[in-house]
Formats: sequence, structure tokens, C-alpha cells
Amino acid sequence: MVLTFIDVGGRKLLSTSVPGSLELTELLMVAVIFAGLPLVSLRGEHVVFDSLDPLIEKTLRRAQGLVVDLLVSALLLGMAWLMWDKASQMGTFGDTTAQLQIPQSPFVQAMSALLALTALVHLLLAVAPTTHHHPGVDG
Repeated sequence: MVLTFIDVGGRKLLSTSVPGSLELTELLMVAVIFAGLPLVSLRGEHVVFDSLDPLIEKTLRRAQGLVVDLLVSALLLGMAWLMWDKASQMGTFGDTTAQLQIPQSPFVQAMSALLALTALVHLLLAVAPTTHHHPGVDG
């Protein structure tokens, strides 16, 4: 946020911008979003459609939560594996950002690791569900 503020201020007041500010902003956004995923999952703060929950029995909601957590965990692990593979390719080819020449591979590796951590969070929630993660279901 500070980087964007300085960049916009520099363009408006001094007719110059921070070199590579767009690239840096994109990389920092990736870091913030993926670093937040495990915490959002652990706290059950994803967007949820729960309008029908009062109509469903507690045991069925518990089973639904188990299936969802296991499915999400499997999908996240698959995505983490694909991203790790992509990061390896990017490292081999020496992919960098266009302007600042920052290597991209470490960022994609971090994204992969954070997806894997989020998958582990969902596995943990599958075996030990929390009431805030699955509203209306006792942990």
C-alpha cells in the first residue's frame, strides 16, 4: 500500500514513478494472498453458502464437512504439486520479472508451500473439526 501511495504521488507531483512498482506490487499481493490462505481456512472464514444448514441434520453436516475438507485438501495438494513443478521449470529457464529481473521461481515455490500448508490445515480440520469452521457442528 505504501509502495502504491509513493508511486502514485511521485507520478502526480514529480512526473516520475517508482521503477518496477507494478512488479513489486504484484509479487507482494501474491505473498499476502497465499500467506493468508492457511489462516482463513483454519478460522473457517471462506465465503460459505449455509442457508440450508438449519434444514440438515447435525450428523449430515458433520459428514458434509468431512467430505469437503478431504476434497479441498486433495485439490490443494494437487495444485501445490503442479505449482512446485512449474516453479522448477521456471528456475530451470531462469524466468524473471520483466523490468526488475527478480527471479520468479522462489515466489511460485512459496505459493506451492503455502497451498500444501493449507491442505494440511484442511486435513487437520477433517479429523478434528472446530465449531467455528463448521457452524452448528460440535467439534
